[in-house]
Amino acid sequence: MAITGSGSLAISLVLFVISVAFLPKVEGQNLATDNVSVIEGETATISCRVKDNDDSVIQLLNPNRQTIYFRDVRPLKDSRFQLVNFSDNELRVSLSNVSLSDEGRYVCQLYTDPPQEAYADITVLVPPGNPMIESREEMVSEGNETELTCTAMSSKPAASIRWMKKGEELTGETTVEETYDRMFTVTSRVRFSVTKEDDGVPVDCIIDHPAAKDLLAQRQLDVLYKPEVKIVVAYPNGLTREGDNLDLTCIAEGKPHPRRIIWLRVDEDMPPHAVVTGHDLYIENLNKSYNGTYRCVASNAVGDAYDDYALYVYDPRAGEGAPQKIDHAVIGGVVAVVMFAILCALIVLGRYFARHKGTYFTHEAKGADDAADADTAIINAEGGHNNTDEKKEYYI
Repeated sequence: MAITGSGSLAISLVLFVISVAFLPKVEGQNLATDNVSVIEGETATISCRVKDNDDSVIQLLNPNRQTIYFRDVRPLKDSRFQLVNFSDNELRVSLSNVSLSDEGRYVCQLYTDPPQEAYADITVLVPPGNPMIESREEMVSEGNETELTCTAMSSKPAASIRWMKKGEELTGETTVEETYDRMFTVTSRVRFSVTKEDDGVPVDCIIDHPAAKDLLAQRQLDVLYKPEVKIVVAYPNGLTREGDNLDLTCIAEGKPHPRRIIWLRVDEDMPPHAVVTGHDLYIENLNKSYNGTYRCVASNAVGDAYDDYALYVYDPRAGEGAPQKIDHAVIGGVVAVVMFAILCALIVLGRYFARHKGTYFTHEAKGADDAADADTAIINAEGGHNNTDEKKEYYI
């Protein structure tokens, strides 16, 4: 009777099992393996390693306890399993195109007495699809709150979601939903108030997952804001004098663009010679009765804003340009110099009077030296010369 290849393998397995039953007890053999995490569609490798093997047989079983490899023979009819290495100390097998159905506990088995087993858990990672950001409204007005929603679908394990705006992390509310196929869908919502400075600013939804890198979605904010208004004097460049003309331009920017520009004179009527052309206000032949506050008001769908210009008409003989500003530093320097000069003068006068006072007492003393009595001393001190000839001094 002919025996096929598979029949021969079966007989060999039976004989091996019978022989294993009578194996002597072996000491010092250690069987080891490692858990494996693999992304769906990629290749996983399982390594069964033996230390100090004495020719004991190694085999690999799937989670259903079916033999994948017995030594270097593959009884299981799944060509995705391939032998990478077989020796006395290792049985290494690869599994290509991994799917969720391959997840589970694989068994490395060593035929000793007693038999040894080591377990390798294969975990299949499924990256989420491209995230999507949805906004509660397409455009939001400044000062109002907007809400953004980011979704990461069909991942394993569940992804985590972070929000970033202008380099700062925003706090969102996250919900996780497990689907029937052991997959997860994660949704995060974030709410915040916006200003006109947020217009055009990107908001990032960043997905963190062990099977994906640099996965994010981005949405730019579309913020509506009321106009910003500024009045610019086109003419004249200096003082506004009687008889001159005045030309003002109103610059208004907003989102949406201002649909209406109005010129008015606060609390008074416009001068009879005032002409408004679009954004410009032109007044010719100024006189002092035109003095007042002129206002440009711009409006859009968000609101109104204005800027004021205070007109003061000067006399025709007024000098060109604005009055010169007082240089307080120069004035302070002049005052300091004057005070220093006064102080020096006081010091000189003081020294002068002190010196002449000493000279007076000296002359009085000279008169007293030659006087016979007090009256004569006073007369001599006042300029008398009665005894001057008798007073002689010799210097040796």
